[in-house]
Amino acid sequence: MAEDVAENTAGLMSKPPASGADRVPFGSRPASIHFDVFTLFPEMFGGPLQASMLKRAQEMGSLSVALHDIREYANDKHHVTDEPPYGGGGGMVMKAEPVFCAVEAVLSGSEPGQDGEDSEPPVILLTPQGRLFSQEIARELAGQRRIALVCGRYEGVDERVRQHLATDELSIGDYVLTGGELAALVVIDAVTRLVPGVLGAPRAVVEDSHVDGLLEGPHYTRPRAFRGWEVPDILLSGDHGAVARWRREEALRRTFERRPELLGQARLTPQDREFLLRLLEEAQRGRSA
Repeated sequence: MAEDVAENTAGLMSKPPASGADRVPFGSRPASIHFDVFTLFPEMFGGPLQASMLKRAQEMGSLSVALHDIREYANDKHHVTDEPPYGGGGGMVMKAEPVFCAVEAVLSGSEPGQDGEDSEPPVILLTPQGRLFSQEIARELAGQRRIALVCGRYEGVDERVRQHLATDELSIGDYVLTGGELAALVVIDAVTRLVPGVLGAPRAVVEDSHVDGLLEGPHYTRPRAFRGWEVPDILLSGDHGAVARWRREEALRRTFERRPELLGQARLTPQDREFLLRLLEEAQRGRSA
C-alpha cells in the first residue's frame, strides 16, 4: 500500500492548491434549473422524482423536470424506435430520427438567455462511452438554466445522434446498465443539490465528499456510546476550531487510505500537506516493520 500511496502523492507536498477559476461561484448559479429528459421509459422516473430532496426542490420551484417519450416522435404507425444494426451483430440500435425529432421539437422553444439571445441548452447523451461524471461536472452543469438528457437504450444509439445532436456525453461509471434512465437520475440529483436554496443546511454543499477533492470524514450522532463504541472526545469538546481541524484531518486520512489518486487534484493547504506527509511516513514505516 505504501508504494501505491507514494506514487499517487508524488509531488503533492510542493504542489500549489488546485485552481478554482473554472468553478461556478455558488452565488452566481441560477436559482432554478429545468431538465428535459428524452427516454423510451418515462415511467422509470416517477418514484425518485416524487420523494426526498427532488420532490422538495420541485415544490420550492427550484427544479422542474419534463419527461419526453421518444416513441411519440416516431413517424410510423407502429412507433418503431429501434432497428437491427447495419453490418450485422447482436442487439438493437435506437434510430436517429425519433431522437432528433423529439429533441428538436422540444428545444425549439428554448427561452432567451440572460443576454437576450437564444440560449441553447446542452444536449447530454447518457452512454458508457461518455466522460466520467464527477462533482466537478455537476458544478459545471449547475450553472445552466436548462439541460437536455438523452437516455440511450439497447445496443446503443445511432452514431449520428452522437455526432450531430449531442453536445456532450456522460457516463456514471465503468459498468453496464440496461439504459440511461438511472444515469439521468444520478445527474439530476447531483446537479439539483447544488442549486442555491435546495439543501436546508447552507454548508452541506461545501462539506460533501468530493467538493474540494477529498472524501468526507466520519460522522457521529446520539447515543454517545453504542455497544461499547464511543464517539471521539474531540467532537464533544465544544472547541469548534479543534473539531474543524479534526474533521479536515480525518477527511485527508480517509482519502489517503481509500482514494489516494484524488489527492493530486485536491485543494490542499500547507498544513494539509504536512499532515499527509506524516501519514505517508507512517505508512512507509509500517511497510518496513
